[in-house]
Amino acid sequence: MQLEIQKRHYTPEEYLALEEKAEYKSEYRDGEIVPMTGGTTNHNKIAGNFYAYLKFALRGKNYDVYIGNVRLWMPKYRQHAYPDVMVIQGQPVYTGTSTTTVMNPMLIAEVLSKFTQNYDQDNKFLYYRSIPEFKEYILIDQYYYHVMQYVKTAEGQWSFTEIEGEYTILSLQTIDFQIPLNELYEQVNFAESDED
Repeated sequence: MQLEIQKRHYTPEEYLALEEKAEYKSEYRDGEIVPMTGGTTNHNKIAGNFYAYLKFALRGKNYDVYIGNVRLWMPKYRQHAYPDVMVIQGQPVYTGTSTTTVMNPMLIAEVLSKFTQNYDQDNKFLYYRSIPEFKEYILIDQYYYHVMQYVKTAEGQWSFTEIEGEYTILSLQTIDFQIPLNELYEQVNFAESDED
């Protein structure tokens, strides 16, 4: 006899209520609550470096830069996520009455791990593309100097660029910003990444 396990489906409102009291972060995927995996120190360093350099470069300009703990809602696919870094041009558009969940990033960056890289490159990118303001997606490998960059063209197509090597430069296409990969990966120990 085969035992069937019934999965509980949650409404977005139930998820948000649970998330307010939770000791750890979870993402919401169309009725399912999915606990987020723990990040490595290298993951944290890379996301922090990208955020810090961006925040400093964009000071005094009409952009807000957010790191990991600001939630994103994608209503078309009923998805809540916590991108590693987001940039919003102008004012954030919130969902609900609180300022914890935004809906309008123009740029999103994710630091890839062995556990999330396929999801980040496939389904999550599909969900992100449902955001009208979204124009640039940066995927940063945490295991070596490697960045994938997707940019939405004026025709609505996505162009792809791959950047590798310690001294190559990542140039954002939607924001006036450049960063050499050796600064993006500052203090990252790739030997530690092999153990994850």
